[in-house]
Amino acid sequence: MIEAQSSQVRDPVLCLASASPRRRDLLGAIGVSVALCPVDIDETPIPGESAQAYVARLARSKAEAGAVSSDLPTLGSDTAVVLDGTILGKPVDEAHARAMLRSLSGRSHQVLTAVAVTGPAGMLEATVSTEVWMRDITDEEIGAYWRTSEPEDKAGGYAIQGLASVFVARIEGSHSAVVGLPLFETARLLARQGVPTWQLS
Repeated sequence: MIEAQSSQVRDPVLCLASASPRRRDLLGAIGVSVALCPVDIDETPIPGESAQAYVARLARSKAEAGAVSSDLPTLGSDTAVVLDGTILGKPVDEAHARAMLRSLSGRSHQVLTAVAVTGPAGMLEATVSTEVWMRDITDEEIGAYWRTSEPEDKAGGYAIQGLASVFVARIEGSHSAVVGLPLFETARLLARQGVPTWQLS
């Protein structure tokens, strides 16, 4: 069942191939009313696949899978936290989350976000890399952060838009891409597919 999501009563203009509230809210922030078209795809990396190729492949796969259930242009996206060329997924338990956050503490890492939009113009895509610098994080802070439950479903074990914002010293690149969707690049792709932004009424 596809559910229209909007702060106002507007017909959806885009199918979002995700159940992510973060991506839905980011699109809503630029006036794009969406229909949620969650998809279930295998997100296992292919042996030897680079992080950039991985997120781009998943974004395309999500867009293609979501388009099956909608006549609207369809957007798929994927985000990966990358440290020294290794993709850090979502923590499976507290020990995993602690290990990831310790590895990110006091240094920089990459966040790669790919977005793909299928529609009248075919499959259009973009991948954005953002550098994120973390301050030193103590074990006590990591434990307290885990107990908030925020890290449980987040790539790399943290949410830059949430409580973990206090750990982030600076970023170089797109903040919205770290949250889950690079809005500058996304708006350009949507325009090429005839999807309006700033749809205020």
